[in-house]
Amino acid sequence: MKIAIASDHGGMNIREELKQLMDEMNIAYEDFGCECATSVDYPDYALPVAEKVANGEYDRGILICGTGIGMSIAANKVKGIRCALVHDVFSAKATREHNDTNVLAMGERVIGPGLAREIARVWLETEFEGGRHANRVSKITNYEA
Repeated sequence: MKIAIASDHGGMNIREELKQLMDEMNIAYEDFGCECATSVDYPDYALPVAEKVANGEYDRGILICGTGIGMSIAANKVKGIRCALVHDVFSAKATREHNDTNVLAMGERVIGPGLAREIARVWLETEFEGGRHANRVSKITNYEA
């Protein structure tokens, strides 16, 4: 598995935590920034990650901003992306099992680093169940086409 990860200025600390987690899990990743504490525009980081996941360069993406809202909105504008904004472990598992999400968004101002690590771990380890859920996901894919 290969992950694209990015944050804006509001998500830099959790991004670093998640990079450590992926190192521990032996998951390959590439960090797409940002590297500054001053205010930046979240679409400048969300859209490239979403595009790289959508075109198959990366298997999944992780995006972090202050709330996760802006990142998730921007990522979901890219055809083929199913980005979920997640702030609890149950939703992290369910969104992989039921929705086959390929991008995870979180908010650093909403959750702490320990919970962010657990959410990401569960999301990275959980597989799509398929079955009745595959039909639902294909309806979204067909609509995009």
